Amino acid sequence: MNLFTDFEARIKNVLEQIDIVKEKRSELDFARVGVELPRDPSHGDVATNAAMVLAKAVGTNPRALADIISAKLKEDADVADVSVAGPGFINIRLSVGYWQRLLAAMVAAGSGYGRSTLGAGKKINVEYVSANPTGPMHVGHCRGAVLGDALANLLGFAGYDVTKEYYINDAGSQIDVLARSAFIRYREALGEPVGEIPAGLYPGDYLVPVGKALAEEFGSKLRAMPEDQWQPIVKERTIAAMMVMIREDLAALNVTHDVFFSERTLHDNGAAAIRTAINDLTFKGHVYKGTLPPPKGQLPEDWEDREQTLFRSTEVGDDIDRPLIKSDGSYTYFAADVAYFKNKFDRGFSEMIYVLGADHGGYVKRLEAVARAVSEGKSRLTVLLCQLVKLFRNGEPVKMSKRSGDFVTLREVVDEVGRDPVRFMMLYRKNSEPLDFDFAKVTEQSKDNPVFYVQYAHARCMSVFRQAKEAFPNADFSAPELEKAVVVGITDPTELQLVSKLSEFPRVVEAAAQSHEPHRIAFYLYDLASSFHAHWNKGKDSPELRFVNDKNRELSIARLGLVYAVASVLKSGLGITGTAAPDEMR
Repeated sequence: MNLFTDFEARIKNVLEQIDIVKEKRSELDFARVGVELPRDPSHGDVATNAAMVLAKAVGTNPRALADIISAKLKEDADVADVSVAGPGFINIRLSVGYWQRLLAAMVAAGSGYGRSTLGAGKKINVEYVSANPTGPMHVGHCRGAVLGDALANLLGFAGYDVTKEYYINDAGSQIDVLARSAFIRYREALGEPVGEIPAGLYPGDYLVPVGKALAEEFGSKLRAMPEDQWQPIVKERTIAAMMVMIREDLAALNVTHDVFFSERTLHDNGAAAIRTAINDLTFKGHVYKGTLPPPKGQLPEDWEDREQTLFRSTEVGDDIDRPLIKSDGSYTYFAADVAYFKNKFDRGFSEMIYVLGADHGGYVKRLEAVARAVSEGKSRLTVLLCQLVKLFRNGEPVKMSKRSGDFVTLREVVDEVGRDPVRFMMLYRKNSEPLDFDFAKVTEQSKDNPVFYVQYAHARCMSVFRQAKEAFPNADFSAPELEKAVVVGITDPTELQLVSKLSEFPRVVEAAAQSHEPHRIAFYLYDLASSFHAHWNKGKDSPELRFVNDKNRELSIARLGLVYAVASVLKSGLGITGTAAPDEMR
């Protein structure tokens, strides 16, 4: 049961009964009629803009139409009071009975409460992390990994058919550099003195085990081969080893993917996939032969002062046309991006979401242009950029890692503070804003630490059930019994305020899914936890408000229904963020 959709339907039904509305019905757009929370909770439980958006079309002023709508709404048994504010906003206060039935519906739904059919099974591909397989995950990857994973969870909760994907950048010059770096570690494993790792290669000691594995498998055979023979062998082994490490790093963060897509497959069979994608764009009139003027500022790697095969991307929203094939006949890196998008489109995705670092901001328009051209507007592409994460310990910047050579690894952060604080705090700021992550603060057991505060609320809910079982060892605390009890037992205004906060969850889920903003879930969970803790604290001062009253079994069971609903929403929300909902905390 969704409070907001329920009252949207009721208000539209009321509108259909008003004569001046019926006369103009064919000209009216009810889609603009909405139900929201009032800005000031003292004004009511929900508010509608119906009079504001329809008055002009029906030939009256908003205040007059609001008075007519209000009179009709007062006939609804679930409406306790209606008032008109300002120029025509309608504030509605709901009956106690309505809140009780809504809570009963929440209890009945359990873990399903808040789930939505918004997505209607629409296929969405969320690609995130997609780091070059040249070393361990670093903290910069961490934020994108959590954002992408939580967003995919959120979209699935909202009814979309979601595929989580990782694009392995295992082609290109950086892989050649990786192979040469691993080969040095191989020589080192054979006992050769290699000295300092040359500039331009990967210096981290994470390649030492790769070198040892190559030495164990091949002995000194690779050393006797020319580079064009040993490099393919070393590439394959090293990429495989790096992906094992990356998967382990991501698993430590509770990040999973359904698909690991290899860029190298686009270059197989003479780059058939890339060639097909360019042919497809050519057929659609988006490719031509020409030259590009030198761009302002630093020249990009793919710019040439010669005739090339170009993508006419300016006609589909880009700033400049993009090279696909260089003058020497080789494909640009961008050409692989085109082929990759076409691959996704051919797999039937109606929407693709790319989660990238803020340093990829220049890629947004060109990727959007590819989507428009390849899908001919049938598929939507969204790019989410993650701003930088700065690490602190008690306010002091954290120094770089020895293991990686020049950055702090994701695994180091997770190992020090735990998976849950990392995941939740990476979501406790909108992805487009910089994030400061302090190791000390995210492990505090206080209200100032959001992840602790939310998890502690769930643990408290579970402790209430343990207390109730001790007080009433023979009582039935099953969901059906709790559902029946709340319909008559929940009456206190502070309890109803908690039900009101729970009623927001379905709307928050849908809004967060539509805007691709999983941080809204984290914010909501903190607010819900705050409301629950506040009610708990009132029970300390007022024993009659405590959840378990050993002298009143019926009231206790009803209040357990409220606790059950709070726990269910907390667990669902934490599940979306990829964070655990503990039964107890010490």
